[in-house]
Amino acid sequence: MRLIIYTGKGGTGKTVTACSTALKVAEDGHQTLLLSADPSHTLTDALGMSDLGFEPKEVLTNLRAQQIDPLIEINTPYGNILSQAASLFHARGIDDALSYELSMLPGMTQLFSLLKIEEVFRSERYDVVVLDMDASGDALRYLYLPKLVGSIGKKLTGLLGIFGGFGRMFQTLSKLTTAADVRGNESDFLARLEALSIIMRNQQTTSVRLVANPDNFSIENAKRAFMSANLFGINVDLAIINKIMPAGSSDQYYGKWANVQRAIVEEAKANFYPLPVKEVKLHGTELRGIEMLRANGQLIFQDEDPAKVFYGGEAFRFAIEDSLLRITIKVPFTEKDDLDVERHGDQLAIKVKNRAGYVVNTVPLPAATVVMKLSQAKLQGNELTVLFEKNRVSHDDTPSVMRGIFI
Repeated sequence: MRLIIYTGKGGTGKTVTACSTALKVAEDGHQTLLLSADPSHTLTDALGMSDLGFEPKEVLTNLRAQQIDPLIEINTPYGNILSQAASLFHARGIDDALSYELSMLPGMTQLFSLLKIEEVFRSERYDVVVLDMDASGDALRYLYLPKLVGSIGKKLTGLLGIFGGFGRMFQTLSKLTTAADVRGNESDFLARLEALSIIMRNQQTTSVRLVANPDNFSIENAKRAFMSANLFGINVDLAIINKIMPAGSSDQYYGKWANVQRAIVEEAKANFYPLPVKEVKLHGTELRGIEMLRANGQLIFQDEDPAKVFYGGEAFRFAIEDSLLRITIKVPFTEKDDLDVERHGDQLAIKVKNRAGYVVNTVPLPAATVVMKLSQAKLQGNELTVLFEKNRVSHDDTPSVMRGIFI
């Protein structure tokens, strides 16, 4: 099975791109499921199907679509876990409504939406699953939680039995005990998270695809998702830039905008290196309905199979050595001359001079570098290795610009 996940800021055309991909994949003969975890129910609008609900519904031959309701996923079958957590708050004098609000930890709805993927993979009914992710800028991080929880899941499952035994021993001393059905559901929940983690980190199975517009805001959002996915071992295989205005307009206003967008697109190609980047023109009308989505899918992929893995590899590699963090970045150049590396807060700016002028590749930095300083940089072939070390000096003494220190 293949899992293709589209993510990006709201308004970039993420849902339309997911629908267009699913249509083309289905018409290529693959049994396809189109899922949406977006609470705004945008699949209904894009497909023009008012009766699309929370169960798979046939759109056309080989294609079914489904809107995920996280509340259904939480309550079936894990409602008793939520009730147990809420009862702990209620026992301490917090009213029922607020107890349930406190029990819903940040990201719970997104996490339970993702568990639908594990359920679908277990069913083995489909060849390809296309997921339209929540448009929230933080949504992608919930893909990483299964890796963390999955890695310790077995240990936690074993501990649950121990704590359950202690609970029975001290039952006379405490009114708060863990019911057997809750313990069983906790074990099942952890097992499913571990299975989801394996699906997510299989680079032949899962691909994240970035959707952006030719503007700096959505490009920056996509770049951060690109770095973060690599950090947690999830493959990103494609970037799609939507709504590009055609060049050659006779209107001065639109002609100027087209030139600005063209410059942003060219810079984005360097920023997303080594990912392939597909450019999609701005359509003359809103894309809605099967026929328009089908045409858009043809425009994006032409004769290519949308289900193939367009890129497999590590654009970023991370290694921790004692107090050092080593980041290796694939860059679209190989010459050391006229190359600068500058740090600006949580970004790394790589500036290289070529015949056309300066090209700047800005790379988001992981949170671990907040307490580190830029120490060394080394260019070998098309890979730039940057070394950060724990900051033992004041910020005023920390070097932020490195020129000619490429060993």
